[in-house]
Amino acid sequence: MRLVVSVGMPGSGKDELVEVARKLGLATLKMGDLVRDETRRRGLQPTAQNVARIANEDREKHGPGIWAQRALPKLTETRMLVDGCRSDAEVSVFRHNFGDLYVLGIFASPETRHDRLMHRGRGDDGDDLSAMYDRDRRELKWGIGNALALADGMLVNEGDLDSFRAAARAKLERALEKLEEDR
Repeated sequence: MRLVVSVGMPGSGKDELVEVARKLGLATLKMGDLVRDETRRRGLQPTAQNVARIANEDREKHGPGIWAQRALPKLTETRMLVDGCRSDAEVSVFRHNFGDLYVLGIFASPETRHDRLMHRGRGDDGDDLSAMYDRDRRELKWGIGNALALADGMLVNEGDLDSFRAAARAKLERALEKLEEDR
């Protein structure tokens, strides 16, 4: 399997990376969907508070790599992007199970991310800057900063969408080439 794992703060551009990956023929799995699905399974609306609570409770109860472990049975294609890894512990779960993989970090400034979050209007994004910073602190506590620091490659997403898509495509193509060379 050739596995690329994305890591980035909320609003950094991971959803756009997923679309680029799909156009390149990669299967995709969004880690956040696992948490939102579990939230709904427990009879809760996928609000920012409920999703955060479920994500945090399960990490505390089952360990920091639980969401990666739950993703494993869904990783069945030969070329995949796992979107939205939240910690170095999750990266370790994927490395343990798949060996070589490519961790791709995405960076965007807090101001840029806040603007994007307010425009996309997803229920678990929160509704103001304070909520975004609360979410950032929670995800940093989980270890997302460590995962970003250890990424194999990085995309900076501060410009226009077309430029990001072109850079993402090029980075994904290079990541896949590197994974092929390492085989």
